[in-house]
Amino acid sequence: MTDDSATTLPPVLTEIRDDFLALGERDRLQLLLEFSRELPDLPARYQDAPGLLERVEECQSPVRAFAEVEQDGVHLYATAPAEAPTTRGFASILAQGLDGLTPEEALAVPDDYPFMIGLTNAVSPLRLHGMTGILVRAKRQIREQLVRPVEQ
Repeated sequence: MTDDSATTLPPVLTEIRDDFLALGERDRLQLLLEFSRELPDLPARYQDAPGLLERVEECQSPVRAFAEVEQDGVHLYATAPAEAPTTRGFASILAQGLDGLTPEEALAVPDDYPFMIGLTNAVSPLRLHGMTGILVRAKRQIREQLVRPVEQ
């Protein structure tokens, strides 16, 4: 699939998008469930203080996330309940897709990326807006850290 967004999509997010688009709608939901099981565990510093993660108000489920800019790139940490597999899947896609990107690469990801992966007929618009909320927050957090680095 070739389009203008491919120039701003990092390889991992391009691959994820293409994997979804290569499947039928029912199989896309199955792939989303697979991603939900792959949401990386939180680092100990967040497990012990989940309040450090920002609540994503756009999500129907209680999702918390925080993007960090570190020397090896951007890392998105998120938590979502196991009983909310759609939301967990979206958080996992973004955590995996943004991991290790430069801040500039992460900021260049189109805000409408959640709508590019072919789930608009399979999940509610409200859920897609939740994923957009995670991405927009991550990008804001990255911008804030570029202006004022997070103290380690």
